[in-house]
Amino acid sequence: MSTFEFPVRVYWEDTDAGGIVFYANYLKFFERARTEWLRAAGVEQQALREQTGVMFVVAATSLRYLAPARLDDLLTITVEPQPAGRASLVVRQRALRGDTLLAEGEIRIGCVRADDLKPQRLPDPVVAAITA
Repeated sequence: MSTFEFPVRVYWEDTDAGGIVFYANYLKFFERARTEWLRAAGVEQQALREQTGVMFVVAATSLRYLAPARLDDLLTITVEPQPAGRASLVVRQRALRGDTLLAEGEIRIGCVRADDLKPQRLPDPVVAAITA
């Protein structure tokens, strides 16, 4: 599985009183990159929900912060999917400024039925798209 990269510019709203990216905003950056990774793989999340009745939810996160990002920095957010389970997958993600690693983590994504949030097997087209 290849690594997907998504650029993110740091805006004023992303920073805290110290002028650095607020720690929770890395989760937002990671979410945007995962959404664009799925889109690039041909998986539109709203269409997936409408056509199959399933959606993705974050089940667990683990992040490690190494260096600060600041206003106007251009970051690269990476997405590295790991082998998928039946109803979930783990995605490794990194935030980089050039070659400098700023933050990294793993996000466990669950597939659930939209109507009752019960675990659901990943649809075959999704598995094919994320493992391509």
